[in-house]
Amino acid sequence: MPEISFSPDDSLYRDRDKLSEDYTPEDIVGRDDEIQRYHTALQPVINGEDPNNIFLYGKTGVGKTAVTRYLLNQLQHDSETYDIDLTTVELNCEGLTSSYQVAIKLVNEFRDSDNRLSNTGHPMHEVLEQLFTEFDDTGGTILIVLDEVDNIGDDDSLLYQLPRARSNGNIEDARLGVIGISNDLAFRENLRPEVKSSLAEVNIRFPPYDAEELQEVLNQRVTVSFYEDAIADGVIELCAAYGAKDGGDARKALDLLRAAADHARAKDATIVDEDNVAEARRELEREEVMDGIADLADQHKLSLYALVSLQHNQDDPSRSKDIYERYQELCDISHHDARTLRRVRDFLGEIEGLGVIESIQRNQGYPEGKYNAYELGHDEEMILAAMSDLLNEVGIHEDVADVVEKSDRISA
Repeated sequence: MPEISFSPDDSLYRDRDKLSEDYTPEDIVGRDDEIQRYHTALQPVINGEDPNNIFLYGKTGVGKTAVTRYLLNQLQHDSETYDIDLTTVELNCEGLTSSYQVAIKLVNEFRDSDNRLSNTGHPMHEVLEQLFTEFDDTGGTILIVLDEVDNIGDDDSLLYQLPRARSNGNIEDARLGVIGISNDLAFRENLRPEVKSSLAEVNIRFPPYDAEELQEVLNQRVTVSFYEDAIADGVIELCAAYGAKDGGDARKALDLLRAAADHARAKDATIVDEDNVAEARRELEREEVMDGIADLADQHKLSLYALVSLQHNQDDPSRSKDIYERYQELCDISHHDARTLRRVRDFLGEIEGLGVIESIQRNQGYPEGKYNAYELGHDEEMILAAMSDLLNEVGIHEDVADVVEKSDRISA
């Protein structure tokens, strides 16, 4: 084994961390219309008036959180200039599935570590009373930012209580505004009418970035993240095109650029080129597909395993009835209850939606008629690696025994 050591490397990056989603640029590009509407919605704070309740929605990676932090940082700075007592609290609701859990977290945001509430054992009305007391004790204007608020699902009672806290007499010495941020485009519509009227006084939709806007975002980050001339011509345009194709997600475009630069650095290159982007793209797609397969339910995995075992060393796509017969064998081995042929076809359709397999419609004429056949959209070694837990349970089918060793290397 060669001797391994680590030493600093600054051949490409000026500051790699500024490609991460945690970094807030000094200026936000590509979101001018949204920033203007958001600025107008926040203006009452600096006027010493009751703040608006604001709801932001749009897909992941379209700038909702970045714009919020950018504007609230500026608002905090300006509030000191105009002697406005402003407190902002940002809470990411990932992993919080109820209003109760969010309320507990909010109380604890205002408390020292030795005086925090435990996560269970408190009636909701008592938690709310303590939360309202914290608001009044803090005083001034308080903005509560609930990022990824859609995680609470149907339990939207807190979103009803917070915007109405002052009008209901629950707080007297504080002005409270709520900013809800959601990646689920349907969440706002599914709120109860009374919640919607309270929370969503101002609604701001963040559309996906287009390729030109993504180029603006990437060029801005390149300036602060890389040394001059470290990015070859065409790299930004290629990353932006992929980002636009992936739903206008700036995070994915930035992740792709960083992965490409990491590939270049691993090769001791001083310039990131389009080949690095293509290599990084393949790797990221592979990881995304493997994660998607790993998250599938057992019945979906059994259906996929049946197709993989049939497709090994077979050139023609597999018919659904043949996949179903193999699926039934695997269910018997693993003691799973076999679903109907129709349900297995549904499973295959959902797996196709992940890009893991592809369907082909065939027409054999009389008497066969039309039918769907399926083939793999990715190599079988990778698919089997992503299903290693199922292989441990079901066992290795004889038809794919020769590729399991390769798949073990991939998963390792």
